[in-house]
Amino acid sequence: MPEEFTRAFWEERYSGHGTRHDRRPNPQLVTEAGDLAPGTALDAGCGEGADAIWLASRGWRVTAVDIAAAALRHGQACAEALGADVAGRIDFQVADLTDWTPPEDHFDLVSTHYVHPAASRQALFRRLAASVAPGGTLLVVGHHPSDPHAAASHDCAPQVHFTADEVAADLDPDRWDIRVAEARTRTVTFPGGREVTMRDAVLRALRSCPVGLVGSARRSGPGEDRPDRA
Repeated sequence: MPEEFTRAFWEERYSGHGTRHDRRPNPQLVTEAGDLAPGTALDAGCGEGADAIWLASRGWRVTAVDIAAAALRHGQACAEALGADVAGRIDFQVADLTDWTPPEDHFDLVSTHYVHPAASRQALFRRLAASVAPGGTLLVVGHHPSDPHAAASHDCAPQVHFTADEVAADLDPDRWDIRVAEARTRTVTFPGGREVTMRDAVLRALRSCPVGLVGSARRSGPGEDRPDRA
């Protein structure tokens, strides 16, 4: 197993670093989920919980899962600093996404960003997709293969780098409506203030509703009409 996929690696990375890591939510999440009506969300591979905290502050009830207990301790502390209304909406759970299976048909939003599974990422994404409730949204963000900065920072680029089209190809077209599948840039500030533009793969897909639920369970994205869910 590559070193950076082990529990020990991530525990060491997140232990004792204070405020070194970025506390802001991922800009791709803000863009793609900013107009969604709050519901239940899964943040798979949540790290220190910046995305989970952003979702909770907007009214979502979030299950935030990561392999590193140290990361979750930082996330819990940050959430509690914002008050019980935010912290009480997040359930931080230690789990290895390589073999963890979320409940099926459960979440209104499943979001995963830059995951490093020790086994097949396709198998992981299939499990995450299965946990999206009818009418819910799947958001997958990863390092795009064309990003030289990400490629240089990972020894396991073939496993953690992918295109949105590759993820979309594994989704059943009878069950999923692909709303976004593209490469997109973001700006990252490294220690010392150096800013780098990185390139992400972004996939957002809407799970189809069974006949009779369309209109009551549908979600929309930025710029789309959104009927409210009952």
